[in-house]
Amino acid sequence: MPQARPNPAKRHTPSDHHDSYIYQIRNSLYINLTDRCTLTCQFCPKHNGSTEVKGHELYLSQRPEAEQIITMIGDPTRYDEVVFCGYGEPTLRLKALLQIARWVKVQGGKTRVNTDGLGSLFHKRDIVPELATCIDSLSISLNAQNEETYQKHCLPSLPGSYEAVKQFISRASELIADVQVSAINGLEGVDVIACQQITEACGAEFKQRELDVVG
Repeated sequence: MPQARPNPAKRHTPSDHHDSYIYQIRNSLYINLTDRCTLTCQFCPKHNGSTEVKGHELYLSQRPEAEQIITMIGDPTRYDEVVFCGYGEPTLRLKALLQIARWVKVQGGKTRVNTDGLGSLFHKRDIVPELATCIDSLSISLNAQNEETYQKHCLPSLPGSYEAVKQFISRASELIADVQVSAINGLEGVDVIACQQITEACGAEFKQRELDVVG
């Protein structure tokens, strides 16, 4: 079996640390594929001194291979859904994500991806048709009603990120039945009503999140 990829650029790992490649919240199983992200969101716990979600330590010293995750999942029908969401942006490891998700679907499970909506921009192609083959639902973080506010809170590394998120939402709404889009109530300058209007204009369902509530 392929071994996890080392991540030498990350911090020193304590000797008693064990990477959490999968973790459970309520009756959903979460997949922690990567530590990488194209955003540096100022409200994200990992940029505020915490790498835990609901008691699960999500810091990765290595990135897991798809085969490792598949072995660890077992029977996916035991869970309400298998969710790709962890320390980083799951679509950055698109090949592994698709391999795992297709296996889950063959086994009769349900799949969801929590994403910043920048996968197509990052890969320089429309990835939504690929996701639509094996992803039942998407949760996309819009985070702001305009580019200025988005830049302030999310600090994207890729030019054109805000427009790319909106395009991704519209495209996803065409091909995937369940698309939810979120913004955070309580984040300075964020107009959640405007975010809801943008979301609905793109054909998706809006979900309001609350500041400092994760998982």
